[in-house]
Amino acid sequence: MSHDNHDQSHSTSQVFSSTMKTFVLPVLVVVGLVAYIAASFRPQVVTTSNPNEAVEARIQKVGAVEIKDANRAARSGEEVFKAQCSTCHATGAAGSPKFGDAAAWGPRIAKGFDALMTSALKGKGNMGPQGGGNFEDYEVGRGVAYMANAAGAKFAEPKKPEAK
Repeated sequence: MSHDNHDQSHSTSQVFSSTMKTFVLPVLVVVGLVAYIAASFRPQVVTTSNPNEAVEARIQKVGAVEIKDANRAARSGEEVFKAQCSTCHATGAAGSPKFGDAAAWGPRIAKGFDALMTSALKGKGNMGPQGGGNFEDYEVGRGVAYMANAAGAKFAEPKKPEAK
């Protein structure tokens, strides 16, 4: 009986050993490699003998401020269309209504200028938000009016807001 117990114990240790070699060891190797690679992407710790340089390195700027010229000439709807909107609307890319296509623009025009303007500024479907980009909101509105009017709308081009 003790002989059978010994064989069973020996067999169990072989199964345990082969399981360790087959499954556990490769998993540990993969985890170690992932940890090694991830460590190379971590930001380096700032170590310097000059405390002022260390502080400057830790509080370096993350963003930037862009100052726009408030006195620059306002761009027309056609200029905005050519610079920004034509990328998709000239060809109908990504499901956008093609410039001058009254059938595609009709249901959108029926919702009114404010609905079109909201879609342009906040984005809709495949179109990302256009507000806060290279153009002022009223200039984006001029581009919206230009495109809608080419498809049959009668929207007035928005005026430049008065400076406060």
